[in-house]
Amino acid sequence: MTLIEQFPVLLVTIGVFSALTILVLGWRTKRSCFFISAATISVQFIMALFILNHVLTVGTIHYWLGGWSPPWGIEYVVDALNAYILVIVLFIGLICAIYAKRSVEHEIKERKHIPFYTLFQLLVAGMCGVVVTGDIFNLYVFYEVVSLTAYALIASAGGRAFRASYTYLIMGSIGICFYVLGVGFLYAVTGSLNMHDVSLLLPPLYGNRVVQAAFVFFFTGLSIKLGLFPLHMWKPDVYTYSPSGISVILSAAMSTVTVYVLIRVIYSVFTLEFIRSYVGMDITICWIAAIGIIAGSVLAIMQHNLKRMLAYSSISQMGYFVLGIGLSPISSWGLLGAVAHLSNHTIMKGCLFMAAGAFIYKYGLRDIRDFEGLGKKMPYASAAFTLAAISMIGVPPSAGFVTKLFLIFASLHSTDVFYGYAYVFVAVILLSSLLNLVYFWRVIERMYFVKTEEELNGGIKEGDAPMSMLMPMLILAALSIVIGMLWLTKIPLPFIADVLSELGLGGLP
Repeated sequence: MTLIEQFPVLLVTIGVFSALTILVLGWRTKRSCFFISAATISVQFIMALFILNHVLTVGTIHYWLGGWSPPWGIEYVVDALNAYILVIVLFIGLICAIYAKRSVEHEIKERKHIPFYTLFQLLVAGMCGVVVTGDIFNLYVFYEVVSLTAYALIASAGGRAFRASYTYLIMGSIGICFYVLGVGFLYAVTGSLNMHDVSLLLPPLYGNRVVQAAFVFFFTGLSIKLGLFPLHMWKPDVYTYSPSGISVILSAAMSTVTVYVLIRVIYSVFTLEFIRSYVGMDITICWIAAIGIIAGSVLAIMQHNLKRMLAYSSISQMGYFVLGIGLSPISSWGLLGAVAHLSNHTIMKGCLFMAAGAFIYKYGLRDIRDFEGLGKKMPYASAAFTLAAISMIGVPPSAGFVTKLFLIFASLHSTDVFYGYAYVFVAVILLSSLLNLVYFWRVIERMYFVKTEEELNGGIKEGDAPMSMLMPMLILAALSIVIGMLWLTKIPLPFIADVLSELGLGGLP
């Protein structure tokens, strides 16, 4: 076994030991907390790049913990899909760690800094564990590490964040209980917890009511964790009242990991044949997604608090993922849209929440109605927000445009099976772009086109966010356009073909 093939387990162990180091050394030198965390995530990100290169050039990595072969032992499996997710999660984790340095000092009491960085490091390590494991129960264990640290990090802001964290704890516990019930049901009929082994044992049991119930439990539990409409009740308060850095990591990285789990369970455990064997299951998933896309956008229009508006926007964005998953049994473009949106959404939503945090940091601005003249007061942060907003709306050649284009292709490819319903999904995607324009334009208009008395008198002063906050959001803002151009020029498509092949979908149409 080569050194790179041991990187998946090292990603997790390094993260856990780093958290312990932060906890111990932080009491002596509090400044070390940030530097240890940033250095650790940098190393993990570099390792993720090596893993991705190895997977694409050599093949899938299999690591048996303790030398126990599957299905008896726990196996870490890294293929093209989760290598891609690892790079996304660790990239946004590193960017967020740099961004959060100043926002943590501003929003969290000093005595909480050491616990904050310790928990943040455990959160990143837990997400790595969720992504690399090939065992459905081990995935639950890592997801609980992620969830428990997230609850504590949300509450670290104090005030209303306590209630938001408690609501999330209750809803998250319900969601993960559904997941565990699904695991138990599958173990009862297969006697295995290894994802690949279960997928081989399930086909003769597709008609079993226990297996069918397990799928419902998995989908419902993960929909709660995603915040998919109408199971989204925890999300608006959590995203609104969390510390700015945590809003970024939750909206950009943790949601990406949860979508990955949903994709992995559907494609690698149950497989598409399970969905195809039940008439109407795919169209039902698509309708749930379509309703969520519109409902989230309409609710976002009704908000005046910027972070709350972005929270409802995220609820809408979860619908894009699920729509792609629902369309994928008919067209490979559906899964391509969902997989592309994993990186696109991470970049766009991360940038938007960073900009919102910068507005709070500099001027304490949360209400959109108070944003007059912000385009001149904070030109760089406002520009970053605008670029990410344009991408969310779906203006070519942005990343958001690519996602919507792929999903429209998937809808049009499914007309022979879904008949007129396919055109309804196209209309939903186009209508969502119009609704996105409505609620983002309100912000852009007030920032750039509504003048304050101070501005009219020529006395406005520029005062942007600190460079450690500006650089991460400017990088993400640029990527929201660059990534879209890369997708459109088909540079990543050979890689995505590998992802589709791993999930049993073959090539693109």
